[in-house]
Amino acid sequence: MSRWLTRASLLALVFVFNGCASRPFGSVKVKDTSKTFNTVIVDAGHGGKDSGAFRRFGGAEKNATLDVAKRVDEKLRESQLKTIMTRDSDIFIPLDDRVSILNKQKNAIFVSIHFNDSSRRGIRGFETYYNGKASRPIAERIQSKLLTLPKAANRGVKTANFRVLRLAEFPAVLVECGFLSNRREGGDARNPAGRDKLADKIAEAIVEQRFGADVYGAKPVANPTIEGQAPEGPGLAPSSAKRN
Repeated sequence: MSRWLTRASLLALVFVFNGCASRPFGSVKVKDTSKTFNTVIVDAGHGGKDSGAFRRFGGAEKNATLDVAKRVDEKLRESQLKTIMTRDSDIFIPLDDRVSILNKQKNAIFVSIHFNDSSRRGIRGFETYYNGKASRPIAERIQSKLLTLPKAANRGVKTANFRVLRLAEFPAVLVECGFLSNRREGGDARNPAGRDKLADKIAEAIVEQRFGADVYGAKPVANPTIEGQAPEGPGLAPSSAKRN
């Protein structure tokens, strides 16, 4: 009898360890709001005492991420999506606090802005990371939009166990907007016009993910069949989804 009990105990342990392997510690259940979100958490990576990478071509990563994030925020608001920035100045925000801002929402997604770095100046390209399947469509759309920029290099859409992705209760992605260590991409990261192009592609991807293709930047068109209703163009959120 004791031998059978030992075997049963061993089988139970194997089952437990297998379950742990398929579901990492600290994982959370993600609400798939990838097509219904009305709030976007725009996360400017690093900040304050955490400068991130620093290179001669691109400067401090924390400055580039903040500027791109502010531009993304503005463009999303113009498309009538509600936005929340994890930081809007040069301050340090712990990773857990960034995720907490997202997890307090009811219908949101999270987009974290970063820049890459390498000891080899020739390395360049865009990367977009996600953790769960609900986040993958957003990651793929952002990556595809960035690749429409002139001379863009594709380093792929990849899974990662980054804390801000792993602990997110809504779809979350992290975008590496090029290499500060590369002369061309570092120059774009330091140049306001280059940052605006990056922000424009990220915002376009987010708006199209929510409202469909070919709506980003569309002008409002009045609907003459509905009297008394404010005009809403195809690129604008319906009135029920507009930001506060």
